[in-house]
Amino acid sequence: MAISKATVKKMLKEAGAWRVSESAALELTRHLNKYAYSIAAKAVKLSAHAKRKTVEKSDVELAK
Repeated sequence: MAISKATVKKMLKEAGAWRVSESAALELTRHLNKYAYSIAAKAVKLSAHAKRKTVEKSDVELAK
């Protein structure tokens, strides 16, 4: 599952943008998805290191 371009456009508008170009939404979508995947991968490694199969909130917090 990835963060959609529509969601990113909505976030930018909620942040105060009047208009959002397709290229800006696409670029921010790419960055957010890459960052989210990086955190997720680190959280999985942390839970595995703790010998758990379940990723917990603390794993995600530490992965940031």
